[in-house]
Amino acid sequence: MLQGPYITNTYGGGIQCQGPTLNITPFVTGNVTSAKPYEPFFDDPVYDVTDNFGAFDDNGNPIGDGILDNPGDIIFTKRTRTGQKDNYNLSIGFSATWSRPLDKKLQDQCKKAAETQISLQQQLTANKRLDFELARLKTCGDLMKEGIMFTPGSEMSKICADVTVMNKNAIYPHRHSIPSSTSLNPSATGVSQKQKVKLP
Repeated sequence: MLQGPYITNTYGGGIQCQGPTLNITPFVTGNVTSAKPYEPFFDDPVYDVTDNFGAFDDNGNPIGDGILDNPGDIIFTKRTRTGQKDNYNLSIGFSATWSRPLDKKLQDQCKKAAETQISLQQQLTANKRLDFELARLKTCGDLMKEGIMFTPGSEMSKICADVTVMNKNAIYPHRHSIPSSTSLNPSATGVSQKQKVKLP
């Protein structure tokens, strides 16, 4: 018997997993019974039940005839406890129900799918973060090459604070090797072989 819907977790991508559910319902009930007005004692009348007259025996003496001589007469009253008291009843407790799906395999598959979906969302977030940082790097670098930047110390200057443009408007020291004249070909010096004549 299902007391209520299972707790459902949604992870995106249409993945929803339902887990075991524990329902605890505390309760407090009370009952008070009393009678008013409260009377601890009452006067109990004692009626006259004598039957001495109304008939005669064989000797002519008066005897009872089965009818009270003084019906309804109260001889005296006696004080009697009523036994009246208030009744109090207090009940405190709780009821609990434990609901668990019967097919654990489906639960495990849903948990695995949820983990995969979380990893996918984390990767998509990381990709978007990378795209944002690369776009920021390129935009800041292009503006710096053109000499456009936020005023240092301003609130927005921190956007491009960690961007550095290398070789901007500068030529770093470098060397070129220049061959000596002896290593040049004769054709490069402009002197032909015919001009090289040894004089006596």
